[in-house]
Amino acid sequence: MSRLIWRSWSRRLATGIDRVCYAYLENFRERSQALVQYRGIPRILSVKHSERLFDMLLDDDENFKARLLALAPAALAAGKTRFDCGGAFYLNVGHTDVDLDRLVRWVGENRLRAIYLIHDLIPLTHSEFCNPSSVDRHRGRVTNAIAHAAGIITNSEASTQELQRFAELEGLRTPPVIAAWLAGAQFARPQAIPFKAPQHFVCVGTIEARKNHYLLLQIWRRLAERLGEATPKLVIIGQKGAQASHVEGMLERCHIIGDHVVTLSHCGDEELGRWMATARALLMPSFAEGFGLPLVEALQVGTPVIASDLPCFREIGEGIPTLLDPLDAVSWERTILSFLENGPDRSRQLRLLRDYQAPSWKNHFDGVESWLKTLPHHEAHHLEPVSRGARSSGGNSKASLEGRAVAIDGADF
Repeated sequence: MSRLIWRSWSRRLATGIDRVCYAYLENFRERSQALVQYRGIPRILSVKHSERLFDMLLDDDENFKARLLALAPAALAAGKTRFDCGGAFYLNVGHTDVDLDRLVRWVGENRLRAIYLIHDLIPLTHSEFCNPSSVDRHRGRVTNAIAHAAGIITNSEASTQELQRFAELEGLRTPPVIAAWLAGAQFARPQAIPFKAPQHFVCVGTIEARKNHYLLLQIWRRLAERLGEATPKLVIIGQKGAQASHVEGMLERCHIIGDHVVTLSHCGDEELGRWMATARALLMPSFAEGFGLPLVEALQVGTPVIASDLPCFREIGEGIPTLLDPLDAVSWERTILSFLENGPDRSRQLRLLRDYQAPSWKNHFDGVESWLKTLPHHEAHHLEPVSRGARSSGGNSKASLEGRAVAIDGADF
């Protein structure tokens, strides 16, 4: 929840990891209490205060700050810093503070079974795209997760293999691991969209060096020189991230692409869905990914994909996307030009997309919850729904999570 609290507080658009956090909150909220931190001290909120916080996060309205400030004093006062949780699960699916030894110790001392979702190992496998502090933090996260978790969730077999390779290099033994694909946002299909757009390609994701936007801008410069007014639009949808100065510089100063490249940093789901569903193709020339939600989202609305030849894309693309070397600009340009028309590979994708079944959150959670039941436990609560009508008074539980099965990771209030 810490990511979601910060996201609602700052009013920034949700990232891929944020979307996963929302899905977990939706799925487990009926059986969960919130674990938050105040001045570095973890505490578990009562059912009553947890439900109010969950409601606020899912409502995500303009009054979030005021509502949170009104809730915090009573919620923190009633929250408990010491519980005998009897083996209940602690779910942390946003990488929050997993690198902090004090949190790991607290989880163990209160008899919680930690379940961490590791989204990727990119800071460790591709540290050139990250600042040194983020590399150190992620090493701490992954190391602590391997050493102390009751189980680890990954988003793909590719991520699982990266995790296992890291564990072997560090001389660590991995706990039980499950790879569970993520589901994308539900966009309307093209025929349901009253939207007129020029011929365009779309690139979705944070604007950072790892995503390789610079390759696309160089290609669009060449296309503009060759095609002039017939150049298709490149629609870049994403917020600015790390190491993006060269991309920003080209967007600001390369006037030849000015009429052909559109950047949208504050694009809601409805608008994103329109651009994606009407695109000639989604472009994902990334150097590294853990999963790639935009790829799944494009395929589920019937939009072809041109992406880097990465293990995770080979896995989740199920043979549909056109996969290219992210350094081979010539092949990318040639393929983009062929997708302007219904070339052979675009036609191939469109045929395969008729029968495509996108990953679903139902399948994700069916797999995860079945797996959770196989993990070793002592006096653990069953993962059974608790009636919303049967709530105990806030802050009075001393021995358990008030009948709840899960503590969801929390923020520093």
